[in-house]
Amino acid sequence: MSGCVKIGDFELNSRVILAPMAGITDAAFRQIIREFSKDCLLVTEMLSSEALMWNKEQSIAYCEEFEKPIAFQISGHKPDIMAKAAQKIQKNAAIIDINMGCPVNKIVKNMDGSALMKNPSLAYGIVKAVVEATDKPVSVKFRLGWDANSKNYIKMGEYMQDAGASMITMHARTRTQMYSGSADWSAIKELKKAVDIPVFANGDITSVEKAAECYNLTGCDGVMIGRGILGNPDLIARTEHYFKTGEIISEPDLKTKIDILKRHIDREIFYRGEENALHFMRKFYGHYIRGIKNAASMRDALVREENFSGILKMLDMAVNNG
Repeated sequence: MSGCVKIGDFELNSRVILAPMAGITDAAFRQIIREFSKDCLLVTEMLSSEALMWNKEQSIAYCEEFEKPIAFQISGHKPDIMAKAAQKIQKNAAIIDINMGCPVNKIVKNMDGSALMKNPSLAYGIVKAVVEATDKPVSVKFRLGWDANSKNYIKMGEYMQDAGASMITMHARTRTQMYSGSADWSAIKELKKAVDIPVFANGDITSVEKAAECYNLTGCDGVMIGRGILGNPDLIARTEHYFKTGEIISEPDLKTKIDILKRHIDREIFYRGEENALHFMRKFYGHYIRGIKNAASMRDALVREENFSGILKMLDMAVNNG
């Protein structure tokens, strides 16, 4: 199958996208992903359009040249502010992505994220304003609906297309589901049939096998991988390889995963300094060492360690004892 997807005027040479994840997809993490995949679309952490107007998220709205192609994701509920935010960050972006799917309370209480699923007319106005403000393709990420009784993803998809969006990504859960239960991939199949623009599938794509199953079931144009990438930074590249060749490559061995973790920590230290980086990396350790002998106790030790040299010693011991 072809590895190319046309998104407006932009040609993506991959059928896999990195999902935007707050506190995860920072510059260091994106660069680790880019080591393995040169073509996938990387996506920033969600950027508040309001904060961007006050220059509060300029450090997050940053990318290295070699991270491209990259999408910048913005959130908000005011069409004019969203349009200005898009203009502010469009220089380095291949795509401007609009978040209408985040289920977190502090986001929806502000009428942002998946709260917009309750107001398709406002969502339409936001997308139209952003499309008119930038010459970059605009994509939208949303969910099935607010809850099981208000699934309006077909209407949302049609509204987004009519407003000028060049691509849709749907997380196949409702807002009230958050990240629980199973993603309803059959709904993605229905959405794909209802619109003419590319549709990417998101939710429960945690392996190459799952990506293949979702792709074949839904007829989607590609997949967006989120939590499945944690501890598996090469998952996107292995999924791309499957889409291009039909071959499934095995996960890397423990030594390779530990080497990746070391590089990840090193990149975070480059951007954050050692103390802040080691604190930030605590959320990742358990994913990287999952499945090894005494993983729980090792994770506890890694979390307590305050020096990179100590981390390296423990990781080397894990490999030697693995």
